[in-house]
Amino acid sequence: MKQRSRRVVLLASIILSAGLCRATQATEAPSAPSVAETPPADVAAPPTDAAVTSSGLASKVLAPGTGTDHPLASDRVKVRYAGWKTNGELFDSSHGKAALLPLDKAIAGWSEGVTLMVEGEKRRLWIPEALAYHGRADRPQGMLVFDVELLEILRLPPAPADVAAPPADAERTASGLATKVLVTGTGTAHVSRTGAVKVQYTGWTTDGVMFDSSIPKGVPSTFRLDKVIPGWTEGIPLMVEGETRRFWIPKKLAYRGQEGMPAGMLVFDVKLIEILKP
Repeated sequence: MKQRSRRVVLLASIILSAGLCRATQATEAPSAPSVAETPPADVAAPPTDAAVTSSGLASKVLAPGTGTDHPLASDRVKVRYAGWKTNGELFDSSHGKAALLPLDKAIAGWSEGVTLMVEGEKRRLWIPEALAYHGRADRPQGMLVFDVELLEILRLPPAPADVAAPPADAERTASGLATKVLVTGTGTAHVSRTGAVKVQYTGWTTDGVMFDSSIPKGVPSTFRLDKVIPGWTEGIPLMVEGETRRFWIPKKLAYRGQEGMPAGMLVFDVKLIEILKP
């Protein structure tokens, strides 16, 4: 939440490419490839034990996941994947890296298939042409086959019920900052007002409009607390690692009428992941 930076525009337009879409690469160290680029033995057609949906999508779980939640069609997901034509030709791949993909921008077979999965799961999808690139001369034709590993579901939270004003049980400081602990942390140390932190956050105006979030980026954000709005400089040092807290930041501790920034009181949900510099 930098004080002088341009406001982050959420869910920027996704540029379609020769693959299912140009998925953004998460800014993290690449992991060892867990989705091979070698075509599977059943690339030409789904096997008899594949599950088939009413739309014609066939899929088979290659490795079970550890999660319980399924992505929504409106979610972004972090995935590794490889895609082949039925002749075994590789036409798209994340090359073993984690890629960010908005499901509402993907081909229909992906949007349907990934919503069947849970985090940690690896699944093979046989996507019929009608759910792929039917009629698009610049895209691969016919049935397509993908191996997909679902690493993480990136879901934007809804506006809090108390977004318009802090509730009676919120803590208030002398400056006018109101806060409420949503999830208790596991740490004991507090960062100073000149320290640096790694956080996940989402911000809303008091009418419930989301204007900023680190969640679509797929990785936490890092900030120096002497370079952010005063409400963050004061509020984050109240937290410990692992804690999630809601802030109601009055205008005088937010952007104070700065051009191009949201006006009035702002509300943030912040998870303090790590103190980088005390």
